Amino acid sequence: MRNCGYFLEKQDPQTGEMAFLRPAGGASRSGYPRFHIYARYDTVTQETVINLHLDQKKPVYKSATAHAGEYDGALVEAEVERIKNILGS
Repeated sequence: MRNCGYFLEKQDPQTGEMAFLRPAGGASRSGYPRFHIYARYDTVTQETVINLHLDQKKPVYKSATAHAGEYDGALVEAEVERIKNILGS
């Protein structure tokens, strides 16, 4: 993910799932909008599973799990293609 411009935000010690961030559209490292990836290794299929969304703004609520991420649209599609090109898949 580092090769794709993402930095590690956190890793879940129980599941091994990793969260990565990449600023979008000239935002600073901690700013918005930003691309957000959750990645994990599926031991059954032996594949890395990547869940990508776009956070347009900081959440205004207190729930740690809720957010207003965009999972489709032109920006998300372009980011998926950019990552595929970098990773060669």
